[in-house]
Amino acid sequence: MNYSRPWMFCGLALMVAGAVLLWRQGNFSAGQLAAEQVAEDAPKDRETDRAESRQKESPPTAWKKLFDGKTLKGWKTPQFGGEGKVHVRDGAIVMEMGGMMTGITWTGKPPRNNYELALEGIRLDGSDFFCTTTFPVGDEHCSLVVGGWGGILVGLSNVDRFDASENQTTTTFDFEEKKWYRVRVRVTDAAIEAWIDDNRVVNQPRKGHTFGIRDEVDLCRPLGICTWCTKGAVRNIRLRELRRVGQAKRSPTSGGE
Repeated sequence: MNYSRPWMFCGLALMVAGAVLLWRQGNFSAGQLAAEQVAEDAPKDRETDRAESRQKESPPTAWKKLFDGKTLKGWKTPQFGGEGKVHVRDGAIVMEMGGMMTGITWTGKPPRNNYELALEGIRLDGSDFFCTTTFPVGDEHCSLVVGGWGGILVGLSNVDRFDASENQTTTTFDFEEKKWYRVRVRVTDAAIEAWIDDNRVVNQPRKGHTFGIRDEVDLCRPLGICTWCTKGAVRNIRLRELRRVGQAKRSPTSGGE
């Protein structure tokens, strides 16, 4: 059978176009399958990354007791001027009401970063703070005010030179008299956090901020607890370090040991 030359060229063009179309469809299917496989694997990869991140963090060190429940061993009583008597009774350190400040200061060397401090506090008489706690924050110090300014204020003194009554951590808490409260402070490279019972009352980032203390609590450095014109008591004072895998395990130096 004889074909004219134009028709032969047309047939060849159609054959080439069909071959190109089949090749593109094959590549598209392979690419689609690869993309679907990547999408399917992505959540698994993210979960793996999260798991690996969790594994890089080691559990905190064990809690270390800073108070033996019987004596003031490891603690000293700062001479603020007009302070009340400090003594141990029924497993707690009692700070009697003074003219102004009454408190205790730990004689050991606490960590400066990545640690938690916990205690239980109670207001026995008076209407102001009953277990305000001063602690290290890197090369600085800060205080968690517990029940100040009329008995209800909670916050950090100081943040960017502003005390607990006038900075971003200012909050209130309805404290009952003669009731024990659990207080916990966590200092990490990223933030200062604090809890009263199960309520987080402070979550203050560290980056871009400075921290300090009021002059009145200077004698509580580096770690101390005090009251203001109030009778308070504390017990179950504990400290633990937060660390990562590969970081040397080190216990805080105990006072009086």
